Amino acid sequence: MPDLTWENSLWEKGLRYIAGIDEVGRGSWAGPLVVAAVILPQDFKIPPGLADSKQTKPMGRKRFARLIQKQAKSFSIVEISVKLINKHGIGKATHIAFRKAIRLLSPKPDFILVDAFYIKRVAKKNQKAIVKGDEKSASIACASILAKVYRDNLMKKLARKYPMYGLGKHKGYGTLRHQQAIKAHGFSKIHRTSYKLDFLIT
Repeated sequence: MPDLTWENSLWEKGLRYIAGIDEVGRGSWAGPLVVAAVILPQDFKIPPGLADSKQTKPMGRKRFARLIQKQAKSFSIVEISVKLINKHGIGKATHIAFRKAIRLLSPKPDFILVDAFYIKRVAKKNQKAIVKGDEKSASIACASILAKVYRDNLMKKLARKYPMYGLGKHKGYGTLRHQQAIKAHGFSKIHRTSYKLDFLIT
């Protein structure tokens, strides 16, 4: 389970505001990318059962999200549109989202803990990429939960606008049902055509 080991080591060095950051929807075929950043207080008590968003059930995620938003020193949630993803590619779009999420935090973070890879155009001395960070750092896990809850709600709304794709179930990921829906109905405005998915309709 994620803990505060990384955060404590940085707090002990005199760094006050440690941000955890994570994304949701990077591998999805449809819908936006969502990034969240969270700065936890130094007296934060990890609630029982807190884990990264993939290991937490929907009702638990919602409960944790409310607690995180209430107790965090600061948090931000950034949505990156399909249009931007298709224009720049998912890699560049992800880094744009990360940097925007950091800018929106107040107070500004002294250091950033990020899941998996370093954020481009952010000084490496001010960040740490942690492999499977959402399973190790409570700050990153909290960010993953906020991003997941936000994006799931968004995809449910999009499911009402595009009911033929079943977005409320698979959240835009490439499940068999989603593949069959694309073959039957083609692509919508919220599909990531930059992902080279033409094989589904040819």
